[in-house]
Amino acid sequence: MSVPKQFDPENPDNLEDIEKQFAVKAVMQAQTYWNLLEKVKGSELRLSKLDDEIYEHFITDFPEYNSVEAVDKISEDEMKSPKGKVRWRAFMNTYEKTVHDFNFGTLLRTGSKDEYGENTTIFVPRMQFLAVEIARNKHKLNDWIYEQENK
Repeated sequence: MSVPKQFDPENPDNLEDIEKQFAVKAVMQAQTYWNLLEKVKGSELRLSKLDDEIYEHFITDFPEYNSVEAVDKISEDEMKSPKGKVRWRAFMNTYEKTVHDFNFGTLLRTGSKDEYGENTTIFVPRMQFLAVEIARNKHKLNDWIYEQENK
């Protein structure tokens, strides 16, 4: 009988089953969010009890996103650049104790006018998703989904 080796979170194995489970959870979260946007205008939806705080912190730390145009289209390259990673990590770590699964992988649409799809979605930590989608909702960029569904 073999003894299972201890899991080292700093050097995890690429276990295919674990990756599949993360992917399934991320897809389920995306479907749930889309279903919500079909039933409630994004501008009337709260994604957390900290929406206002997250939004204010987001536009303070990332003033380049303080416009409708800036949150409409998101650049994966910019978010995941070395400089972007440092900035985002500092932002996200603020919520380690207050937002459940703050760094769990989540799907984010690169454009607010896009549906979730292979070429229109990136994998990001939950806090990036919350920051961008809260801003999109405040700017009414997701209201089209409700309006399309409820013609």
